[in-house]
Amino acid sequence: MKSRSLQPLDPLTLAAEPRPTEANADTASVESPAMKRPVTALSEAVNEQTKRSPNPFGQKVEALRQTLERHRNEHQLIIVQDFPDPDGLSSAWTYKLIAQQYDIRCEIVYGGTLSHQENIALVKLTNLPAERWTPQTIKSKNLSEYQGLVLVDNQGTTSQLMPFLQGIPTTVVIDHHKQQGNLEAEFADIRPSIRATATILTQYLQAGLLNLDSSVSEHIKCATSLMHGLRSDTNALRQAQEDEFLAAAYLSRFYDAQLLEAILQTNRSKRVMDAIERSLKNRTVQNNFSIAGVGYLRYDNRDAIPQAADFLVTEENVHTAVVYGIVHNEDEEIELVIGSLRTTKLTLDPDEFLKEAFGQDKQGRFFGGGRMMAGGFEIPIGFLGGSNENSDYAKLKWEVFDTQIKQKLLKLINPTHDPIESE
Repeated sequence: MKSRSLQPLDPLTLAAEPRPTEANADTASVESPAMKRPVTALSEAVNEQTKRSPNPFGQKVEALRQTLERHRNEHQLIIVQDFPDPDGLSSAWTYKLIAQQYDIRCEIVYGGTLSHQENIALVKLTNLPAERWTPQTIKSKNLSEYQGLVLVDNQGTTSQLMPFLQGIPTTVVIDHHKQQGNLEAEFADIRPSIRATATILTQYLQAGLLNLDSSVSEHIKCATSLMHGLRSDTNALRQAQEDEFLAAAYLSRFYDAQLLEAILQTNRSKRVMDAIERSLKNRTVQNNFSIAGVGYLRYDNRDAIPQAADFLVTEENVHTAVVYGIVHNEDEEIELVIGSLRTTKLTLDPDEFLKEAFGQDKQGRFFGGGRMMAGGFEIPIGFLGGSNENSDYAKLKWEVFDTQIKQKLLKLINPTHDPIESE
């Protein structure tokens, strides 16, 4: 088997963390001249142009088509990041439907949890076929039945399942994040210039790899999830580029506006509101940066952190918000410092900022990173993790990590500031 070299990716919220979207944003109103043409004519035109076009995407379409043909009748495993967001979930579902045209059976799996209320609503309301695998349950699986791995909206470095899947070759990688080291795959489409992986998968639909049918319920639900993925990764299309608007125009003929509205109308949980309240109370604002620690959170409530960051960045005279906390997995006795960054400053690169702030471990794995306008970090606590029954010890541990995180961030935000005051 050909060896693969996968360098660790920033454990982003990649974010793994969708931005809360505005329920009254009407993506169905996106209109373009091409939309007025019949769907079949539009698909045929796009497909014909793709065949004639010398551009790289035309070549990608044909390469993916040939890859799928070579693996006809196989069984593949689609891996999304541990805390999948609408972009990753919808893109994985789309690949699964495309692969079905070649009699390829696929299963969509993630190693973490669905904790954001919109993600839970998306999966439940659309019956999106994603399944949680843990390191414990994966041991009961017969991995020999899978002939290939498919990495969608990630490059294998944000999934705790990857170490258990090393015996399965990577067949396809489709992602919109920066390339992470030397990635070996039979087919790869990695385009950081694209705002959402859902855009890339929609382009493959337009190119004719799957003809959406508005009379097929599964197609309507998948198109709706893709529209949600586009919106969540582009801040309700406010950060969208031409590719996203063209993708939204295409999807507008198939998606269910009422279903999308129901997904977006999901209320925040009390735990999320509590985290937002703590972030407001604990925030430190310097040089238009808002930094807040929210203390301890349960593993299932991890997505409260990015939602708090989304809230803090809306404050007047704040262009960047960073929220972090210690996330505890009671089942595995594992603790991590997890944080999210949100920014409206176009000149700030979240990926560079967080990598410079937190560096990397001995294996070269960066603790943080991101994409345009958003990022995140994940730092293992290691030996100090667990054993929080003693309240004094838990408080002391939080104070240490809270001070260290602030110190590293403020060193970049305000190099003259010393968060550790000497007596």
